[in-house]
Formats: sequence, C-alpha cells, structure tokens
Amino acid sequence: MIRVTFISADGERRQEVDALAGSVLLDVAQAAGQPLEGTCEGQMACSTCHVIVDAADFDRLPRASEDEEDMLDLAAAATRTSRLACQIMLDGKLDNLTVHIPSESYNMQGM
Repeated sequence: MIRVTFISADGERRQEVDALAGSVLLDVAQAAGQPLEGTCEGQMACSTCHVIVDAADFDRLPRASEDEEDMLDLAAAATRTSRLACQIMLDGKLDNLTVHIPSESYNMQGM
C-alpha cells in the first residue's frame, strides 16, 4: 500500500488515504472525494487534475513529459512542483506522498 496525503486548498484539511501500488493518483484522489475534475479522463488533454506536489516529495517523481509540461502551462496557479495527477503512477518510491489541491483551477482547453 502507498500512503498519500491530500492537503486542501486552504491548508486546513488533511486527508490520508492508502492506495494500491500501480494506481493513478487522479483515480485515488477522486475516490477519496478530492475536488479534481479530470475532464479528459487521463488523456492529458486538459489541466483539470492539476495538483501541487509537496516540495520535499517532488524529486521522487519521474520527470514530466513535454506534453504534460505543455498542459501545466494552461493550469491556474501552477508552481515549480505542479503535476497532472493523471500522469502520476503510484509505486513504492512514492509512499507517503503529499499533494496540495490548488486554490483555483480552470481548463483553458474548454474555453
């Protein structure tokens, strides 16, 4: 099992969940009731699953692809440690991962 901690946009609420290795972070977040839309259903055609990975955990992730980085350019409030949750496959190296839900979101592809 992989432990993931979600921190709300206001920083007030923490939710810790256990996920199976091989799970996609977006699926785990949605199952836990986190407000990540994932409009494109993981096809990397939107930025509605944008999360901010805790700086202490960011280097444990594989590098984002160029396509993912292009989508992150469209994400509201993107930071240096922003990623698309649909592109994060959970494995043992990511146990105790902490992600922050951004305070704002929009999908420029749908505008």
